[in-house]
Amino acid sequence: MIESPPTTLPAELGFRSGARGTHTSRTMMLSELASVLETTPGGASLADYRAAITEENVLAKKTASNRRLTAQRLSEVYGLDAAVHLFRHLRFFWELDDEGRPLLACLCANARDPLLRMTASRVLSARIGDTVTSAELEEAVEASDPSRFNPPTRNKIARNALSSWTQSGHLEGRRPKLRRHPVVTPANTAYALLLGYLSGARGQMMFSTFWTGILDAPTEELHAMTAEASRREWLDYRRLGTVVEVSFNGLLTQREKEAMHG
Repeated sequence: MIESPPTTLPAELGFRSGARGTHTSRTMMLSELASVLETTPGGASLADYRAAITEENVLAKKTASNRRLTAQRLSEVYGLDAAVHLFRHLRFFWELDDEGRPLLACLCANARDPLLRMTASRVLSARIGDTVTSAELEEAVEASDPSRFNPPTRNKIARNALSSWTQSGHLEGRRPKLRRHPVVTPANTAYALLLGYLSGARGQMMFSTFWTGILDAPTEELHAMTAEASRREWLDYRRLGTVVEVSFNGLLTQREKEAMHG
C-alpha cells in the first residue's frame, strides 16, 4: 500500500505545502543541483548560492534573466540555504553518497513541492515494467484538487513531474516511460527516515511513511540500510523483534528538536 502524502508538514523545518509549486514550470533539476553543490561550499547562505548562479554563472546559462529564474526555482525546490533544515540535511548526505543522490534530491523535492507530491502515488503504485504516461499524472493532479488547475497547467505539471521521476530513477526511457526501481542506499534511506521523523513518525511507523515509500524498497531492505547507516553513525538504530527505535540525536540541532515539539 502506498502511503498518501502528509497533509500537515512543519514549515519551520523547510517543508512546503499550499497551492503553489515549481513543477508548473520546471522539473526537479537534478543536474543543476549537482553542479551548484559541486561549486558552492557547505554552510553557504541563500545569497551565496544565488551569487554562484547569477554572478559566477556556474550553470553556464546564456542570459541574466535565465540565471535569475534558475536560482529562484532551485531555491524553491531545495532551499539552497544552510539555514533551511531540510536542505542542510540533504547536503550532509549528498557529500557522503554519490550513488544515492538522485533519490536524495527526489525526497527533498517532494518535501518542498506539493505539486510533485500530487503525482507520487500514481508513479509509486505502478508495477515494475509498467508504462506511466503524462496523461495519467494529469489525472492524478486533477484528482488531488479538481478545481485548482486549468488543463494546460495540469499538462505542464504532469510533463515536468514525469521528467523528475525519470531523473530520480523511478522511471526510464523516453517514450514510453517504464517503471523501474531507483537506487536505494544507506544515505538516502537515512534521509527518508529523517523526513518521517521530522514529520512526526516514530518507531516502526518510520518504515511505512510517504517518504520511505519513495524509496520503493522492501521493509527488510530498509532495515538493513538503516543498520548500515547506524554503523556509519548517521543515526541511532535499535531493533528487538517488533520494537524499533530510530533517532537522530547527533544530527538534529536544538532548534530542530524544539520545532518538532511545538
